[in-house]
Amino acid sequence: MPRTTAAQPPSRIQIQYPAPVVDDGRYPAKRCVGDRVGVSADIFRDGHDELRAVVSYRGPGDRRWREAPLHRTDAHLEGVRWGGEFEVDRPGRWQYTIEAWTDGFGTWRDELERKLKAGQDDLAGELSEGALLLAAAAQDTRAKVERKLIEHAQRTLEDCSMPAGTKYDTVLGTELFEAVERVQERHGSVTFAEPLEIQVDRLRARFGAWYELFPRSFGGLKGVEQTLPELAELGFDIIYLPPIHPIGVTSRKGRDNSLVAAPGDPGSPWGIGGAEGGHEAVHPELGTIDDVRSLTRAAGELGLDIALDFAIQCSADHPWLTEHPEWFHHRPDGTLKYAENPPKRYQDIYNVNWESPDWRGLWKALLEVMLQWVDCGVKVFRVDNPHTKPFAFWSWLIAEVHARDRDVVFLAEAFTRRAVMRHLGKIGFSQSYTYFTWKNARWELTEYVSELAYSGEQEYFRPNFFANTPDILHAYLQQGGRAAFEARLVLAATLAPSYGIYSGYEHFENVPVREGSEEYLHSEKYEIRDRSLGGPLSPMIARLNLARRENPALQELSNVTFLETANEALIAYAKQSAGNTLITVVNLDPHQPQEGVATVPAHLGLPPTFSVQDLLTDEHFGWGIGPNYVCLEPGVRQAHLARVEA
Repeated sequence: MPRTTAAQPPSRIQIQYPAPVVDDGRYPAKRCVGDRVGVSADIFRDGHDELRAVVSYRGPGDRRWREAPLHRTDAHLEGVRWGGEFEVDRPGRWQYTIEAWTDGFGTWRDELERKLKAGQDDLAGELSEGALLLAAAAQDTRAKVERKLIEHAQRTLEDCSMPAGTKYDTVLGTELFEAVERVQERHGSVTFAEPLEIQVDRLRARFGAWYELFPRSFGGLKGVEQTLPELAELGFDIIYLPPIHPIGVTSRKGRDNSLVAAPGDPGSPWGIGGAEGGHEAVHPELGTIDDVRSLTRAAGELGLDIALDFAIQCSADHPWLTEHPEWFHHRPDGTLKYAENPPKRYQDIYNVNWESPDWRGLWKALLEVMLQWVDCGVKVFRVDNPHTKPFAFWSWLIAEVHARDRDVVFLAEAFTRRAVMRHLGKIGFSQSYTYFTWKNARWELTEYVSELAYSGEQEYFRPNFFANTPDILHAYLQQGGRAAFEARLVLAATLAPSYGIYSGYEHFENVPVREGSEEYLHSEKYEIRDRSLGGPLSPMIARLNLARRENPALQELSNVTFLETANEALIAYAKQSAGNTLITVVNLDPHQPQEGVATVPAHLGLPPTFSVQDLLTDEHFGWGIGPNYVCLEPGVRQAHLARVEA
């Protein structure tokens, strides 16, 4: 509601449908450092008076508000939508509001100009009104330059000896108009009752290439540190490590998820906790806390982040089970209830009891664990199954961590109901896993990506397109061979600003534990593998990651335009950003050659004909507005990544 007083009637201006806004302002929209935040709203009033509007904004810790102008974005239609923008230059919580007011002088000036164009010449009354407006504006300013200019115009209007033409030329001058606009009273001003908020993160929260690896398969933390230069050369930004903590012995899982571990079986890293410690400890076979600090320092020197897994579950040997039994579920007979998600059963772990009488102690302990790793230089956490924990806990935890280090990024590993995934994004998670792994047909990808990019989710939900995980080996990869791996890699890396692969992808690992399962045969979750980089797909990975870094269009989500292909086995889309245009075409059929067209629409603003460079092969082609013939053959060429040349 507008602010009013007894001496001032309610404002006649309406501000409706502001953007960006999430759930009517209940949650902040998200941006990254360096973004220009586009702000818009419907602004109108009764009658025909001219309006003016600004967006007022301030960053974290600022007391003073800054302003940027808003202008009609559809003035040629006499519409009511106004827009503008401001830049966010540091992380934290920003605020913005919109202020609109009636432009008295601008309204008078516009009416005078229209009357003159209509040939009316008896405008003495109008000029007297203008003199009063100028007198009020002169009183409203302390700026000598503006006051001198305004007072001169006022005297001109009031001078009976001055020709009418001179008076018109004076008051219709652009310089006078701009001076009055800067200083006149904001008549009937209206703004929001409460400002809206923007949560600003560092760029890594939106854009980055992830590589997941098990440290025990790379020689422990020291071995991972030695591998960092090669990972950096491949263009990865975030190296994600599954849990690095001690692993329980009781009910330890054996190879291929067997219920009985054989001697020497290392167990699942997610069976956290043993005699050596719990979530705050490092498995002695992987290294030490100092090795974690060394790893994060080495990664930082290469521009990389280390991501740790944050899984809130405990093996039967976790110290918390004896130190804090009240934090766990007990059956009536006193036994503990291990974790289940029927039909899946996790006999090697126990979930915590979020309804524990000592829930505050549990929350505090989990925060202390995370802050310990933050103090070791960890800036990214992949959070395991956050959708099975209280929303209030995550909202609190993320805020507490950001109070210590605002650069920390949280990835939600939540393959669950869309509403739950969206809510996790609203309450603070920086990004989230998605359904991308299961979207393989052209229509599925087009529908899903369009929803992520344009439904409103883009204001708070940042997708991460992992092509595979230790838990997910899709049938498309199982059956499609190298061509399938190439297709999914290009799609993941060019559709989403954040994407990831799990080690083994570059070697085309595709054997399931059994037909119809998405689990890997001899899964690395339950045994140690002898891993190395440099697989057959590594050159394509490096080219894609380089293209992502060099082309801003690939660092955004809501700039995608899907193109007609005349073939359902081909998918094509363009991405544009500030003079940077890329067109991607992928053959979704890993078995057969497919031909069709990539139809470039005129609204992309490209020339009738133009040259493109394929960033996957360095070849150059001539393209143009309209249909462009393409033929993609597995084993020869699975995709085009065409950059439009200036």
